[in-house]
Amino acid sequence: MTMNTGVFEDFRLSCRKFIEQEAMPYQSSWEEQGLVDRSFWLKLGEAGLLGMGVSTEYGGQNKTDFRYPAIFTEELIRVGMTAPIIISHNDVIASYLSTFGTEEQKQRWLPDLCNGKLIAAIAITEPSGGSDSAEIKTTAKLGGDHYLLNGSKAYITNGINADIIVIAVKTDAGQRGQGISLLVVERDTPGFSRGEALNKLGWHASDTAALCFKDCLIPKNNLIGRENLGSFYFMTGMTRERISISSVAVASAESALTDTLAYVKERQAFGQAIGSFQYNRFMLAQLDTEVKIARIYLDDAIKRFNDEALSLDDAARLKLWTTELQVKVADRCLQLHGGSAYMSDSLIGKNWVNSRIQKIYGGTSEILMEVISKSMGL
Repeated sequence: MTMNTGVFEDFRLSCRKFIEQEAMPYQSSWEEQGLVDRSFWLKLGEAGLLGMGVSTEYGGQNKTDFRYPAIFTEELIRVGMTAPIIISHNDVIASYLSTFGTEEQKQRWLPDLCNGKLIAAIAITEPSGGSDSAEIKTTAKLGGDHYLLNGSKAYITNGINADIIVIAVKTDAGQRGQGISLLVVERDTPGFSRGEALNKLGWHASDTAALCFKDCLIPKNNLIGRENLGSFYFMTGMTRERISISSVAVASAESALTDTLAYVKERQAFGQAIGSFQYNRFMLAQLDTEVKIARIYLDDAIKRFNDEALSLDDAARLKLWTTELQVKVADRCLQLHGGSAYMSDSLIGKNWVNSRIQKIYGGTSEILMEVISKSMGL
């Protein structure tokens, strides 16, 4: 992202230095073990890179301008570092608690979310589906001062490391989509278990697991906001989540294109650089133009988000456009790298395989098109 303001460039440089010193040397081992060491979360907290938007009253940095987390995301992506685990913790869970939590909940959870002692996850998707939150089957029945929680969740980011999990549950069997609530489940809750870490195609250092809840007693004061308003909270939080995913998309496309341009200027075929062939030149010219358009689109969306003027429909458009472009750029850039890109240690290869999930989580491209078309009166 192009910044003219010195404070943002200083922040970018501090993020870059932190990642080079505290993350890059360990990325390979994290990918092999399938999760990031908990000690890294503490270092993130010490560096002020967790809970950036949270008030200093609760241990955050009070950096409410979304350019801060966007810059951090860009620097992670630039060197191929695992981003989803931090985005889920920072831009989703901390945001939900900061916005909708009670004073007691904020005091109880936010300081340790900001210093890295607690790791957070959000659990919506279930084995039977994820795009339609109205079809959630996990139930929570209130009795006295506790909810009785039963059900399961699937493909949960931070599923292994998570200490607190914001879980979507069915609390009312009434009108479709209106009986969803958000509860916080803590690590040592009796009846809560998690499956083995799942082997994914990409983002190998992002721990992902299934979660199971059997007759778990969840304190009533672990309810976020009001009962049965979970769908409203989703709609509110989804704008931030989708702009976060879009930040990953644009940064990934830019990174892939930068690496590929350097490669095609050096790689020779038939006595000339492969980037000099007309087909390749024209394709790269088109991709470069589209990526620059995406950057302008994202920067404008961030500005509107900061001004509280970015609608859910426009966030859907942004996520649809940028993630579809990300996948296209990654695929075409991988093709230009040839066989070397298909190796497991290839940076462009990792970019390619990590890109594919972007069209799925946070709302599939198909669901986003449904949202957009409905906003057009169709």
